[in-house]
Amino acid sequence: MKQTAGVLFSGGKDSSLAALLLSKHYTVELNTFVFDPAASVAAVKEAADALGFIHHIRVIGGAVLDRLTQQIISDGYPNHAINAAHLAAIEHLSKEYKVIGDGTRHGDRVPMLSPSEVSRLYDRDGCTYVRPLLGFPKPAIEYLCSRYLTVTYGETGTIENGDYEREIHSRLMDLKIDVSGLFPKHHMQSLVTASSFLVSDAKDQERINKS
Repeated sequence: MKQTAGVLFSGGKDSSLAALLLSKHYTVELNTFVFDPAASVAAVKEAADALGFIHHIRVIGGAVLDRLTQQIISDGYPNHAINAAHLAAIEHLSKEYKVIGDGTRHGDRVPMLSPSEVSRLYDRDGCTYVRPLLGFPKPAIEYLCSRYLTVTYGETGTIENGDYEREIHSRLMDLKIDVSGLFPKHHMQSLVTASSFLVSDAKDQERINKS
């Protein structure tokens, strides 16, 4: 019987591809983290349905959002805050899963755990942190996505995926903060709308989960 892997899922192409690759070896459960329990995640749920995996919505909390927002204002850029949000999400999952995966890839700087943070997950929690895209450069990922996923794109704040930036971006705008100088200009994000990858395996997993 396969081990269960909890995969961080934004609804975008990277986390979707990571989940599909891991499904060859693990029973995958998708996990989307939001700060506000009332946050709109309908599009992310549709992306999860397209992949065919169990999907959980988990709440980090408004207090964390406020802290990260203030950190971005203080730093003048979002990198440290995004990494902190990612680490908080992974540590949350480490209490429930012995295997955790995400869509961080070759060349990523944010979000990206440090080697010591990865080691601590195993040493402290006995949790294996798997990043199947870490060896894939961007052209390889684009190739695989073009073969197996239908993807739509939009700039941060204009597309309803489950990335941490979306709620942070919205909170900063609520505070009347000019986000143009805080986030990279023309930063494109993605949302998966359909998948043709390993449909039979997804159905096999569904049967196993029901048994």
